[in-house]
This record gives sequence, structure tokens and C-alpha cells, in this order.
Amino acid sequence: MIFEDCDYERAMDAAVFGIFSINGERCTAGSRIFVQKGIYDKFATEFAERASKIRVGDPTDLNTQVGSLISQQHFDKVTGYIRIGMEEGATLIAGGPDKPVDELPDHLKGGHFVRPTVFRDVTNDMRIAREEIFGPVAVLIPFEDEADVIAMANDNEYGLASYLWTQDVGKVHRIAQKVDAGMIFVNSQNVRDLRTPFGGKKASGTGREGGDYSFEVFCEPKNVCISMGSHHIPKWGV
Repeated sequence: MIFEDCDYERAMDAAVFGIFSINGERCTAGSRIFVQKGIYDKFATEFAERASKIRVGDPTDLNTQVGSLISQQHFDKVTGYIRIGMEEGATLIAGGPDKPVDELPDHLKGGHFVRPTVFRDVTNDMRIAREEIFGPVAVLIPFEDEADVIAMANDNEYGLASYLWTQDVGKVHRIAQKVDAGMIFVNSQNVRDLRTPFGGKKASGTGREGGDYSFEVFCEPKNVCISMGSHHIPKWGV
């Protein structure tokens, strides 16, 4: 959720990194990017330019930023969603469903590479906005104000991580209380203390891990109740 009063350059850096790092195959990737209307056109243009310049290639090369997806099956899923977005009427402004063969050396052309892909003019009811693509695909959705973006953010079955960019502290507290996500990162990409609780809401799971919260992942608590005296027990049916 990127508001007009954000630190624009840092918000742009974080949004690009958030969705395209780890090839977009990360549970906390910021795939739905809500941008306030006053900066939406500027943001979309610059975001697409940044995405088109990301280095795709051999993951063993330290200069590579996006590598191959995990399998052919997942490649088919991700590129299938890109085609769905085009069919739904979203505007493709970077990337696409075709492999970036011209950019790859011969020994990598059989890999499962997807170019960083960006859609604009996306509405929150489109499948590319509602379903988990789990790849390097970003959808840019405009919003009017706090109420508008909160409603759209919560209108989804998932609720793991959210990101908020604004300089207004009051807005931070209001939105943090109302967004149905297990985690909210304010003016930050996915940077957290590993001792803090990690987990989601709704279809993004139950429970938390991280620090002391991790004990519950590996334990099955048992409740043993022992009477320390002669407490009252009703005598029914006597």
C-alpha cells in the first residue's frame, strides 16, 4: 500500500525488490501493489522500467537478480497466469509469458525462466489479483484513500504479509489495526527480527513461528488437570 506521502524512492526500491527477489517464489512477496491515484501513473511507468532492466540469468552468477523457476510445472502455472491477466483486460507493461531466450546463453535456454512481469490497470476482482501466482509477476492497482485500500487489501482469502508506505504516523496505526494480515511492514521491505512472530491469517495459515513462538510448531501441549482437594461435583441422578 503506497500512499502519495511516502518516501517515493525507497517505496519504489522496496516494491521492486519485494516481488522480484527470489524469483517471486516467496510467501511474503508483495504481488498486489496498491498505489494511490495521485502517483499511480508515474509509479507504474517507472516500476515497469525498473522491471525491464532486472538481470535474468544463471543463478550461480553473482550479477544475476532473477533465475529459473523451480520446475516446468511451475513455469507453466506462472506463464498461464500472465496469459490470464492479458485475457482479463489488464495492461501488460513489462515482461510477458515468453521465455527470455535472447537474453540467455545457450546452456540456459532450456531453463524455466520468466521475465519480470508487470500489469497495470488491474482491478481487485481479477484472478491475477486474487490468486497466488508465486512468481515474478506484479499487479499495480490504484486506490483513492485509506478506506478504499483497506477494503481492497482485506478483500482476499490470503493474509500473510502486508507493506505500508506513508509518512503519516496516525495513518500507520489506523491501517495496521484494520488490515487482516499476520504481519505489516511499515516503510520497510521484508526485514524482521527472527524472534518476532511469523505467520498469517485466513487462508495463510494458523499459529506463529519465530523465537519462543517456534516451540509450538514442534510441540503438542498436553493439559493435565489434578484436583488438589474435594471440590464440588454435582450429584445428578442420585
